[in-house]
Amino acid sequence: MSTESADGDDLNDRITNFLRRNFPQIQMHGGSAAIQNIDREAGSVTIQLGGACSGCGISPMTIQAIKSRMTKEIPEISTVHADTGAASGAGDGMGGGNVSPSFPGESSSSDSDEGPQAPF
Repeated sequence: MSTESADGDDLNDRITNFLRRNFPQIQMHGGSAAIQNIDREAGSVTIQLGGACSGCGISPMTIQAIKSRMTKEIPEISTVHADTGAASGAGDGMGGGNVSPSFPGESSSSDSDEGPQAPF
């Protein structure tokens, strides 16, 4: 029982580290990525992209890259749901503006005038 909780924490940490390691461009360009939900039994995770990702023209590529890579790298995850929140409603009680970043302790600087780069 407590093992399942520890496993869940480990899975959360691995997903957070996956996002930090594979997609630093999200944060470098003023975006954020947050884990909204992990369903260990179903093998699914819901990721919310926010900040500059909302409305960004390459967000669909970022979402596809997250889905493709995460299912290959983290065996417990078979389905990834990802959204920018640009056109989504208030779903299952997920507070739209309350997205906590998956990159704790890191700050993004918004003085970069660099154009968008592909996230992979």
